[in-house]
Amino acid sequence: MKGKLFLIPTTLGDTEIDQVIPNQILQLIPDIKHFIVENIRTTRRYLKKVNQDINIDDLTFYELNKRTSPKDISTYLDAITDNDMGIISEAGCPGVADPGADVVKIAHTKNIEVVPLVGPSSLLLSLMASGFNGQNFAFNGYLPIPSDERSKKIKHLDHRSLSEGQTQMFIETPFRNMKMLEDLLQNCSPATKLCIAADITLESEYIKTMSIQAWKNNLPELHKRPAIFLIHRDK
Repeated sequence: MKGKLFLIPTTLGDTEIDQVIPNQILQLIPDIKHFIVENIRTTRRYLKKVNQDINIDDLTFYELNKRTSPKDISTYLDAITDNDMGIISEAGCPGVADPGADVVKIAHTKNIEVVPLVGPSSLLLSLMASGFNGQNFAFNGYLPIPSDERSKKIKHLDHRSLSEGQTQMFIETPFRNMKMLEDLLQNCSPATKLCIAADITLESEYIKTMSIQAWKNNLPELHKRPAIFLIHRDK
């Protein structure tokens, strides 16, 4: 019987596992011996936190990153002929803003059953907490790095939010968060609402929504903190 491909969530940081990962997933993980992962070292640590009795040396890991070719990914799935397999992202849910999506795409072409498992998604949690439109939203990933291109993109997203009522979401490398915030304050309309969601599910969690104008006098410290930025502008 062909195995299944399980999309296994992990924590978004140093949160206690039993606070964000359902017990049924914690019971499932020890039965899986083949894992496609973004980072082998962090996955090993995660699995040991899940269950100290897991023998890491008995497991097979296939590393997946932006340099992994589609050909290699396809061979990773060969093991599923006789075994269940799991995909584990570096943080949160695999397949969402994550290279695991490439594995899932190939799995469908091979008629492999894909099983998504419940866990923390920083994108959905930030959208839930923003107070913005949750029926029409777009995740834009990383915005351009060059200042002129970024400014143009921010203005475009701000206008799109106004014209379509669409919540615009994006992320930044944590050490560039403050520059992102500066660019948002300079390029969005003062009336645009900005939600900043940082360190989601951690003890240091910070989620706040205010107008661009209000943010100018209340800048949070976001340096090296995983954060998601959301903007929405009412008509």
